Amino acid sequence: MDFSLDGKLALVTGSTRGIGLATAKGLAQMGAEVVINGRDQAAVDRALSDIKALTPDASVHGIVADLSDAAGCDALIKALPAVDILVNNMGIYEPKAFFDIPDEDWQKMFDVNVMSGVRLTRHYLKDMLDEKVWGRVVFVSSESGIYIPKEMVHYGFSKGAQLVIARGAAEMTKGTNITVNSVLPGPTWVEAHEGRFTARAEAQGTTLDALKSGTFTERRPASLLQRFATPEEVANMICYVCSPASSATNGAALRVEGGIVTNPF
Repeated sequence: MDFSLDGKLALVTGSTRGIGLATAKGLAQMGAEVVINGRDQAAVDRALSDIKALTPDASVHGIVADLSDAAGCDALIKALPAVDILVNNMGIYEPKAFFDIPDEDWQKMFDVNVMSGVRLTRHYLKDMLDEKVWGRVVFVSSESGIYIPKEMVHYGFSKGAQLVIARGAAEMTKGTNITVNSVLPGPTWVEAHEGRFTARAEAQGTTLDALKSGTFTERRPASLLQRFATPEEVANMICYVCSPASSATNGAALRVEGGIVTNPF
């Protein structure tokens, strides 16, 4: 199988940590020139160092831009007019009871998780199609886009919207060497979880391990994996769908959620 991305330029948004950083590392190992993105220069610099430490010969660059609004997306596009691979990974989540979610939180979730991908895909996919070149666009959605979490409906709404947008964008690529797909991670243990879960465990008078286990006995009992995935496990799927080996996969929603979604189709 051909996983080589030699000569390809990839942009991974929100890639200073977690799934985004793991994806950037994987693409660099596959030979792509990689551009990472974050809101903070120090975080971008750390991520660049991490990638170079793993793959010393990697060609990797960083762009600092806040993609939660149109101005930030425009700034990134100005700095990087064209790419071969776009991974729309940047996003936020926020556990909050439905009746406690104000309008501004719904709007923020929409702007960050949905419109960032819309704006970048609108530009980069059009350029790919205009140039009639090979290309890949990937939306990092979530199992929450199908299995809507009652504890954060606004997040599930944003991830469901990504699935619709990705499928609609894929319709533009018919008969080309360009694909648009979604990847649906399940619960994934990223760096930020350590502090959040530890604080929550202390507040609830329990342990970190017990709280982690409760994720699968209470919130996601259908999980077949029965544990958090690692960022690298999710990145494996993203990197595959970015590769030449995935050439017949288009308009798909690829699950890497540990079996939480029980619908087999």
